[in-house]
Amino acid sequence: MTNVLILGGTGWLSGRVARAWVDAGARVTCLARGGRPAPEGAELVIADRSNPGAYDAVARREWDEVVEISSAPEHVSSAVAALAAVSHHLTYVSSLSVYAANDVVGADEAADVSAPLRPGEEYDYSRAKAAAEASVRDVFGDRAAIVRPGLIVGPDDPTDRFGYWVARVALAGVEPVLTPTLAGRMSQVIDVDDLAAFLVACGAARLPIVANAVGDPMPFRTLVDTAREVASHRGDLVEADDEWLVAHDVQFWMGPRSLPLWLPSDMPGFATRSNTAYRAAGGPLRDLGDTLRRTFADETARGLDRERRSGLTRAEEEELISARRRAE
Repeated sequence: MTNVLILGGTGWLSGRVARAWVDAGARVTCLARGGRPAPEGAELVIADRSNPGAYDAVARREWDEVVEISSAPEHVSSAVAALAAVSHHLTYVSSLSVYAANDVVGADEAADVSAPLRPGEEYDYSRAKAAAEASVRDVFGDRAAIVRPGLIVGPDDPTDRFGYWVARVALAGVEPVLTPTLAGRMSQVIDVDDLAAFLVACGAARLPIVANAVGDPMPFRTLVDTAREVASHRGDLVEADDEWLVAHDVQFWMGPRSLPLWLPSDMPGFATRSNTAYRAAGGPLRDLGDTLRRTFADETARGLDRERRSGLTRAEEEELISARRRAE
């Protein structure tokens, strides 16, 4: 039986990876701080990775595969040091954010990454992932897969970004919905279950790979229009340009009072990364409509008008739409 160690295994993505490995017939152990259960069929080892001896309980066992997801460089470096001698392969979940720039359309894995974060420096996510990748390469070498997901989407997403659009058009019904200017904007996503399946495949085959795990680039309008179709939205789309939105305190990308997935126009490479290596390695890419339908079911179950971590409230949106129409 394949022995798999998930460093984490109780969160959104790592929990799905753990369940996928269990479903594949592996013996799965999750090392986490506790507070949330491991998936059914997986063992939970409770440990705080910031403490000395955090890996003692798992460093005495042999692992066919280790999955690491942390963006804390000190956690990754200590994990690879503790586990290298007892592990055949490690899959590290990095991020497209590791790249130093987002100004080249279609850039692949050869693009420059950020300078690794050094101990004592102010935390920066891009540089933290770069430092973690460096630790993995230095210790595991060709016994590691480094997977760089883009925007991870699907049911149970704790960030509330992708699900905002299908939830919002459903809530609006026949009423208008506010969007950024859609012409020329792109989007690029990866379904959480496609990503989990790929991470399992990397470990099962012990792939020595670096791959951008992301779907095909698509117009942002395609995402919005597909969400409208899934949710049967019949209202208008009210577009607003970047300058107007910024002047009205609407935030980019995520968080309160934002239009999720909206990005400044000077980042043309962000949603247009090459996924050729991912596809060549057999990475699955399901239909956008399928992801949106599953997300819509989840958003409906959680409440379309619930308080969200990302997006405008419906009241904020209606006020902005009125202001926009007065300005036209």
